[in-house]
Amino acid sequence: MLGCRAARRAPPAPRYRLFTEKPDAGKKAAKTKAAKATPAADPAAVPTPRATPEPPAPAPVQSPNQMSALDAAALVLAETGQPLSCPELIAAMAAKGYWSSPKGKTPAATLYAALTREATTKGATARFRKVGPGRFAGSGAA
Repeated sequence: MLGCRAARRAPPAPRYRLFTEKPDAGKKAAKTKAAKATPAADPAAVPTPRATPEPPAPAPVQSPNQMSALDAAALVLAETGQPLSCPELIAAMAAKGYWSSPKGKTPAATLYAALTREATTKGATARFRKVGPGRFAGSGAA
């Protein structure tokens, strides 16, 4: 006896072609499309050679006296010697003239992501270590 679930199932789809289809209908349609797609000797249909792609623009060159946000954060943490949060680091870096945000809306979030990424990827050789929620200290390795 079949269970309730088996009785409600839809019948499987047939695995045979319907008798109304012609067996060669698909092949003929493909041949006629291929014949129509290849023009005889139309000069407008001759493919043109592709232009070479332009090389990518070079990365903006950082001036030698301007340091990155991570370098500035490492310098501030080494000078203060105590853990700081990212907004405190941003304010200290701007006050000392090491680094300022180039029109960014959330420089603290960007710095937090960069500090966390360096701390996790470099491990013991990282310049920073996380000492609390949102607080970083210099590791003393750099």
